[in-house]
Amino acid sequence: MTIAATRATIHTSLSLGARLVIQAATLLVVARVLGPLAFGEFAGLASLALTLGTLSSFGTNVVLLSEVAKKSSLRDTVLRYALPVTCIFGLLLFVAYFLIAHQWLHISEMSLAALVSVGISETIVQPLIAIISAEYQGRERTPDSQWLLNLPLFLRMLVALALWYTRPANALDIYAYGYVVASGAILILAIVTLRPAWPHPTQWRGPTTPEIRHASGFALLNITAVSPAELDKTLALRLLPFAAAGVYAAGTRVIGALILPVIAMMLTMLPRMFREHSHAPQTASRLSRWTLSCASLYSMVLALILWQAAPILQTVFGEHYRGLADIIRWLCPVLPGMAMRIVAGSSLMSMNKPWARAGFEAIGLLVLGLSALALSHRFGIHGMALALGCSEWSMAILGCAMIASFGVRRAPVNEQPVA
Repeated sequence: MTIAATRATIHTSLSLGARLVIQAATLLVVARVLGPLAFGEFAGLASLALTLGTLSSFGTNVVLLSEVAKKSSLRDTVLRYALPVTCIFGLLLFVAYFLIAHQWLHISEMSLAALVSVGISETIVQPLIAIISAEYQGRERTPDSQWLLNLPLFLRMLVALALWYTRPANALDIYAYGYVVASGAILILAIVTLRPAWPHPTQWRGPTTPEIRHASGFALLNITAVSPAELDKTLALRLLPFAAAGVYAAGTRVIGALILPVIAMMLTMLPRMFREHSHAPQTASRLSRWTLSCASLYSMVLALILWQAAPILQTVFGEHYRGLADIIRWLCPVLPGMAMRIVAGSSLMSMNKPWARAGFEAIGLLVLGLSALALSHRFGIHGMALALGCSEWSMAILGCAMIASFGVRRAPVNEQPVA
């Protein structure tokens, strides 16, 4: 990896390190203020909204990233149809979220206004922020793209801290309101300060059939990429008692926060990997092997440390989260599989194989759903941890096998290594 790429990885890691601190503080405060029952409901609903929200842009955010990475002048061409697609699909997905929450999850603790606040934030506002973030990433301004995503989280942390000090009776409702206000404020700020500005709405248009075909693979990729890390919390809300779902959600949020350095590395490498797979496949293959090795080593060391630190984390979360240390230890073997899945998915995307990535992640989601139904019924909260492990490791193995297969097919016999 070049010095410039290393520096970019460090900068991105710092921004994601800040996100780690913000998420950890918010997780801790919100979990203690709400308690496991209300926290389980909130985490499950937020995960559902976030999962559906990944479809709002219908993959046009990834198209924007890849096109800008190749040629920056294509930026407005993509934005003219990406913005209306995101707004329209976002509204439709908000309706779907609302119906699922009422008809399938039978939410009781959250008010209607709070339910709407979380849904609007994740299905409409955050996808529009992600459009700007994708543009920054395509321009290899990955740290800027991540700081933009950090700002709503920072404002939510401030709301959570205010709740910690005031302890209002309707803490869940207030946090949900703050959730959408934080995202809305950052979206407005990002649009006003963006240079060059977004195309005017009079220049927006519907996508053509080839554009829809090109984006559709990335759309499926978006939802399958996010769902393995989020859908389990929604399933836990449905399959476990609310309090147990809250303990499980706290454990998986800890795991998810600690995997951020792997995400930082892949976000930094992705624009370069897009280019290398087009011009120097052998160099791209070396990059994939290097990132996979680093991610595997980091996640295994992290799992060992987390196993020892689990009792400390339970103490930090408080007495209401009894069993948290146990569930964190059950989740430790999931970490290497999760890291390998993230690297494999990003590598396949850079190889212009969105359907391959979507395929192995869809299989992982199927494994998650079936194993959660079977194992949670028999083993309760531990069954959910086992189901997540089955899902992540199945995706890791399939993804790595696909990378190896595509790499062998594409490697020219007499190609010399590219420096």
